[in-house]
Amino acid sequence: MSKARKSLMAFMILVGTCVAPMAALQSMGQELTSTDSGEAVSANTAQSSGKKGGGFVDIVFGSGVVGMLLWFALFGDGALAIYFSVDCFILIKPEKLMPARLIDQVQKAMSEGDIVAAMEACQNTPSVMSNILTAAFQHVEEGFDVIQEAVNAASDLEQEKLMQRLTWVSVCSNLGPSLGLLGTVQGMILTFQALAQGGAGDAAALASSIGQALWTTAGGLIVSIPTITVFYSLRNNANRLILRMTAVTMEFLNGLRNVEVAPEEGAAEMA
Repeated sequence: MSKARKSLMAFMILVGTCVAPMAALQSMGQELTSTDSGEAVSANTAQSSGKKGGGFVDIVFGSGVVGMLLWFALFGDGALAIYFSVDCFILIKPEKLMPARLIDQVQKAMSEGDIVAAMEACQNTPSVMSNILTAAFQHVEEGFDVIQEAVNAASDLEQEKLMQRLTWVSVCSNLGPSLGLLGTVQGMILTFQALAQGGAGDAAALASSIGQALWTTAGGLIVSIPTITVFYSLRNNANRLILRMTAVTMEFLNGLRNVEVAPEEGAAEMA
């Protein structure tokens, strides 16, 4: 029940971080539209009726070649962020990283003192947990200190593998504001070009250029804010699972703490 509640809370937070910026932008857009339309009607009713503002599609396709490329890059960045987030969410799950069947089999084998059966269980159930356990079992004849070092090294390696997958989510979250900033720069360039060509009296051209700058910035933030939230949530979950797997492995191997290994004596007796 607690896992279901945590999953539901994480889903609600993700939906909130995705919907809140879009809702805020929608409300601000409606307020600005109503205000601008009221001022336009009072100033020049005929001109405002002749020049109606376009929608979001008109903003995207009316922003020039560079602006369209930026918008397509933002859409692609958002699609990749969703893909990598779903991929990492599926990967970083307790039943995926540390299967319950593997833990039961290894626990049964260790209770019977059968390390060979425990290694076979790890080979039959490949996972992050099995990799850490295998690294420990491979050094079982070298003493508990060596086993502990092997477990820590294997845990660091598996953590690095997970972080490499999660890095792509972080890359997408960082690309969003960068693309939005580039769109802002492009919009300001168009604004100054409109000033240079038409002067300060061409209000429509100025408004279109500034709107392009603000919309691309907002688009970048809409992509970045939920992606950053997902990245840190998945990263914390991965670190927590790695620590849990390390603790479970050391708990399995506590019975070997007082075992003294003397391979030299065994070799002498065989000779």
